[in-house]
This record gives sequence, structure tokens and C-alpha cells, in this order.
Amino acid sequence: QVQLAESGGGLMQPGESLRLSCAASGLTFSSYRMGWFRQAPGHEREFVAAISRRGSRTYYVDSVKGRFTISRDNAKNTVYLQMNSLNPEDTAVYYCAADSDGTGGYDYTSKSTVYDHWGPGTQVTVSS
Repeated sequence: QVQLAESGGGLMQPGESLRLSCAASGLTFSSYRMGWFRQAPGHEREFVAAISRRGSRTYYVDSVKGRFTISRDNAKNTVYLQMNSLNPEDTAVYYCAADSDGTGGYDYTSKSTVYDHWGPGTQVTVSS
């Protein structure tokens, strides 16, 4: 049974940094492209970032470029999202997701429908 478990969320002040982790089990982690999505109240789920199977390619939504960094450790079956310079617009539930196909560029990997497995999410709140 595939399980993805996010951790690291919390209440932050604007400008602070936070690192999210997503531990995967029940799958061959290195065979999956991994992604992070987020959903704010009243909004649709939004693509944040993705990383290729070996970590050689990364993809970001424009609003987080230069602030967020996605990385992975295949030995630990874990994907990370380092979030710097947080602002209130980053407030959302953050989800990690696994894509078994892993092909295609940004237009492909930014679609939530291509992901096979999802975690339950972790809340990130940015407020002064």
C-alpha cells in the first residue's frame, strides 16, 4: 500500500522559512516524479513544484520561483520543499504527490490529474 506522509507544517510569520518533508512508502520511490501542490481555502488545488526521478530537473510555479526549493533523497524515500521568504499568500494545505509516469515538461507535471498517489496534507499558515 502506497503511503505519502507530509510533515513540517506550522504557523509562521512573514519572511520566515520552513521546510516540508514527505516520506513515501510502499512504492519504488526513485521511479516516481514527485510534486508539491497546495490548496488555500476557497481556491482550487495549485501546483507548486515538482522534481524528476533522479532530482536532475525541477519545476516551479512562477509565484514561488526564487523562494521555494524542491529536493529529494532517494535513499530516504523523502521529498522536501524548502520555503523561504514566506508571505500570507503561501497559506494553504500543502500536499505531496507521486507520478509514476514522470514524463513531460511543465505543462504535464503541473496537472494534478497526472499524479497517482497523494498524501493527506500539512497546514502552513503565514500570518503576522
